[in-house]
Amino acid sequence: MAPRKIIIDTDPGIDDILALLLALSAKPEEVEVLLVSLTFGNIEVRSCLKNVVSMFHILEREMKWRREKGLPEGYGALRACPPVVAVGAEDPLEDQKMLADYFHGTDGLGGIHTSHPHLSPQETWEHLFEPSNDSNAIEPVPTGDSANRLFVPSKRPAHEEILRVLSENDPDTVTIVAVGPLTNLAIASANDPETFLRAKEVVIMGGAVNQPGNVTPAAEFNAYADAVAAARVYALTSPSPRSTMPPGTSLPIYPATLSKQLTLRTFPLDITLRHGMTRGQFRKAITPLLESGSPLAEWVSAFMAHTFQTLERLHPGHEGDKADLSLHDPVCVWYALTADDEGWKPSATSPEDIRIETTGQWTRGLCVVDRRNRHRIDGEEESSNDHGLWLSARAGNHVLRMDHSPVENTFGGILLERIFN
Repeated sequence: MAPRKIIIDTDPGIDDILALLLALSAKPEEVEVLLVSLTFGNIEVRSCLKNVVSMFHILEREMKWRREKGLPEGYGALRACPPVVAVGAEDPLEDQKMLADYFHGTDGLGGIHTSHPHLSPQETWEHLFEPSNDSNAIEPVPTGDSANRLFVPSKRPAHEEILRVLSENDPDTVTIVAVGPLTNLAIASANDPETFLRAKEVVIMGGAVNQPGNVTPAAEFNAYADAVAAARVYALTSPSPRSTMPPGTSLPIYPATLSKQLTLRTFPLDITLRHGMTRGQFRKAITPLLESGSPLAEWVSAFMAHTFQTLERLHPGHEGDKADLSLHDPVCVWYALTADDEGWKPSATSPEDIRIETTGQWTRGLCVVDRRNRHRIDGEEESSNDHGLWLSARAGNHVLRMDHSPVENTFGGILLERIFN
């Protein structure tokens, strides 16, 4: 079977880096990571870029160390298909920007570039991503730094690269895994909705439906960070996208008719919170690797130490080895790698009309669902008792909310084994 083709849109970030490592450590017959597109979110987008380049730098050192030890290099998907890396949105479409550096640290990885400077690459790579008007603006891979051979830097903005990848591959063959704010996806779909709809599906980490939020009482961070972008992407799942479009956005509205509806699977906090890794589990796996000199183990251990300390400080019950990191973003990547597993199931009520609140003072980023017990209405016009067309089968969003996973109790171990073995 041909490997799955994926784009990862991300804001690295601690669990984002774990998600990227999970994808890149796969076997080449499992996945091709065609593009890593970067957005602001957990931190500023330029810091996201530094973290991704640092990851490739460490992986080059790790594979060299494994060769010298007579161990398998691993990371076959990465070695077989170095991904394009492109820099995207610096700010949300409309809202005031909010970052999650309170959790991830000011650099996104717990201050690792200051505390462990020997693990960060020299910043000789920044010019590779300087914007260009050249329509063929993918930089030749430099020969001086072998770590750079693990990725292909692009001078074009991320939304253009997303559309390029979708246009160069057959329809319904590329899955977009979006684990940050949806700004890049919103811009790409606004610029060329029909090309965007060539995606097989969009897999989103975001939102909270029956759970409290994690950045406000109502909202999960990714949905909150750019609620307008999220609302626009969700609208593409509707038979009538204009029926759920947020008001007054700067991007153009979608055409009245499109060739198809977007297949969107969302992994809200309701399911991602059920996938974790404890400090004790991590310590048991990482200690022998640290003792044997693994560069990757040293790097990951440094930022994970900050993560578990932050969990202890912010959340009751996360003391000592019981501190439990929810693996929000890696779960989405694991789904993309194993989508044929029958253990993955959406909610019994899917597809659901889930809409993202964009204007509320306290509810920005809230996932709104209709909990009324009303008869459906066969029509496309608002009625006095159905403002917003919530009851119309010809309007509203049609979102697959994922609710069942085959790896709830084992995912932390799977992640560690994949990344380090």
